[in-house]
Amino acid sequence: MGAIQQINNLDLGALELGWVQSVRVTPVTCAAIKDQANLSSVAISVHAPYFINLNADNEEWPKSRKRLMDSAHFGNLAGATDIVFHPGSYFNLPPSEVRNTAIPRLNGCVEELRNNGNPVTLRPETMGKSAMLGSLEDVLEMSREIQGVLPCFDFAHLHARAGNGSINSEKEWAAILDSCSKALGDNSLQKLHIHLSGIEYTSKGEKNHLPLRESDFDYLGLMKALKTYGCSGRILCESPVLENDALLLQQVWREN
Repeated sequence: MGAIQQINNLDLGALELGWVQSVRVTPVTCAAIKDQANLSSVAISVHAPYFINLNADNEEWPKSRKRLMDSAHFGNLAGATDIVFHPGSYFNLPPSEVRNTAIPRLNGCVEELRNNGNPVTLRPETMGKSAMLGSLEDVLEMSREIQGVLPCFDFAHLHARAGNGSINSEKEWAAILDSCSKALGDNSLQKLHIHLSGIEYTSKGEKNHLPLRESDFDYLGLMKALKTYGCSGRILCESPVLENDALLLQQVWREN
């Protein structure tokens, strides 16, 4: 609850609960989170455990599925509207083949949530390594095929994914937004869920997150592209200096 109060004190408006190792929370705690978030006018989302893989084998998939569904169940109890998750690995298979496995599995999760009256949006995140399920095409196709699924755009991951420093300009950010609009409709740009940080990368992709001003990530160009396209939604900062960079992003947004 203290984190929500601190977000409010800083005049920030959103918090992502980092349940990245496991979902260990009670309904009573969830209710308290929801009450504090409503009192503080802080929007809540959840980052599900890292150990989710839509391309897991048949033995491992039920475990991945439970992690995602637990995040959605308890996240909803905590007032979260969006559940962000890492979609998994290609395991050296063609992306199109992996999506043929991932999409029906994810659709089954959404169907069960809706049957249980759970309205959360599941958000597969764009990933920072080319071996991982989570390219721009992957998350757009999942979102296009399944009502109740929308992307989480980690723009730093997209910058790092190719391993060569590409996708790092206002023009390239605009092209991504244009692709989203074409795939999911103009309204999709009004409910974006974005992760931002600086990033260090190698030829294999993401290495680790950095403070914005210590990386080559063109966050100023991204902010201009988001403004040009009239975007709205949430930006969640994943920098090692969370509060400082969140306030920096807010300042840049307000000044442009």
